[in-house]
Amino acid sequence: MTVPQLFYFDLRGFGEYIRLLFRDNQIEFEDIRLDHEPKDNRLDRGLEWQELKKSMIFGQMPCLKHDGKEYVQTGAIMRHLARIHGLNGSDEDEATFLDMFFEGVRDTRKEYSRFIYYDSPKREEMLESILPRDLADFEKLMKVHPGEFIIGDKPNYADYILFEELDVYTHLYATILDKYPSLKAFWVKMWQRPNLKAYLEKRKADRVWINAIEKGLD
Repeated sequence: MTVPQLFYFDLRGFGEYIRLLFRDNQIEFEDIRLDHEPKDNRLDRGLEWQELKKSMIFGQMPCLKHDGKEYVQTGAIMRHLARIHGLNGSDEDEATFLDMFFEGVRDTRKEYSRFIYYDSPKREEMLESILPRDLADFEKLMKVHPGEFIIGDKPNYADYILFEELDVYTHLYATILDKYPSLKAFWVKMWQRPNLKAYLEKRKADRVWINAIEKGLD
């Protein structure tokens, strides 16, 4: 079998959930990062993104290529990897709970992206209304199943999107998780996972940026 190739920009974004899943589970993959700056948007092998996207399903990334097959759409890729690597809960009820959590976090991410790139909502609304509302919901959901993760004592696929988004929000406001003890404990636990820690600590040095712009960061 060939090594999976993950195509995404040199940003964290949607591609980072997939990178974290691969790295935490020690799944070998090729991390192909495209420069997000339009003035020099090319792979090290000389392929420009504007040309590459014409060959991709829906013309978008992240894109996972493996054994001659191509997968796009973040949720589809994550659930595909969850099924083949045993990261999708132990039964249909748990799998559906993970799906629900994943989609809820994605909805919050949409609000964050609108704030970063379109300034709507404003910073005050993001910090004082939207994030407190959504983080309170996630805090309650973290208590539905026992264990240190969303379900039980090992991460499933939805844990990676939750961790990444919580980490992004701590860059927006450093103490934002202080009122949500279950979420904060989970975030700290994920940071200490041996297969993630070294990567997380050198992410910025490796030029994997949080956003395409730095607006709104604490």
